[in-house]
Amino acid sequence: MSMSFNLNVIEEFRANGGRVGGPFEGGDLLLLTTSGARSGRPHTVPLGCVRSEGLLLVVASAAGAPEHPQWYRNLLAHPVVRVELGTETFDAIAVPAEGAHRKRLFDAVVRAAPGYGDYQAHTSRELPVVVLERPEAPAGRPREVRSLADKLLEAHTWLRAQLRHVRSEARSHAPGRPAGLGLQLRQHCLAFCDGLTHHHAGEDSAIFPALARDHPELAGVLERLGEQHRAIGRIKEELVALLAGIEIAEPERLRTELDRMSAELEAHLDHEEAELLPALAAIPFPPVRPTPNGR
Repeated sequence: MSMSFNLNVIEEFRANGGRVGGPFEGGDLLLLTTSGARSGRPHTVPLGCVRSEGLLLVVASAAGAPEHPQWYRNLLAHPVVRVELGTETFDAIAVPAEGAHRKRLFDAVVRAAPGYGDYQAHTSRELPVVVLERPEAPAGRPREVRSLADKLLEAHTWLRAQLRHVRSEARSHAPGRPAGLGLQLRQHCLAFCDGLTHHHAGEDSAIFPALARDHPELAGVLERLGEQHRAIGRIKEELVALLAGIEIAEPERLRTELDRMSAELEAHLDHEEAELLPALAAIPFPPVRPTPNGR
């Protein structure tokens, strides 16, 4: 599909609560926004979707073209994607299915939308079936976000939960396990790394400078936290390097690096919460913007 055609569909989708006409009329459609594999810039495409086994699926068919579509290559590099479904918008982790799981899901897709079977027949590549996983809500009652302290704890809760999940998957990634576990683990681990990068970048560029300005007594604390960011960042780069290929070539080394990340990150998060939460609790979130007359 041409870029102009996609743009028209995207505009119609957003203007009509997910309903569109033309070739997509009456079909199940969503908008998928990925981050460019190299540029990091957002790219949005309209895609047909299928629900099966309680999962939301999209297929990287490219109408049976010989190569994978760019949006699929993007999500292999950056698994966290934005999904627009009807009037709902949410973030998801994109995980291509593999092996018997992929075959079962593809068979379900073809039963729901036989055209995908025709696309598969016209290409020698196996059409990827991608599961769009909504992150699980943290256990316990959700915290109401009223201050920057609450927002920090929300981010820390996600990081801790995602890292625990990845480490659990890594421990089960042993010789003889199904091949699909490798790609699932890879996507979840990359999603954690992307989330960690985003969180620390936000702290380094905005939160820490603001605290340094308003709370000079925290200068030493902020310097130590910045040093911890850099140390954790080096471990993160080791993880990303291990996940460079589609298959995880060194699972034992990956487990070792995940254990090291867990020890360093947990100590850092505990330290950050103990030192910064009192000051951050006084800062409302979302920020209160001054009115034009200054009131």
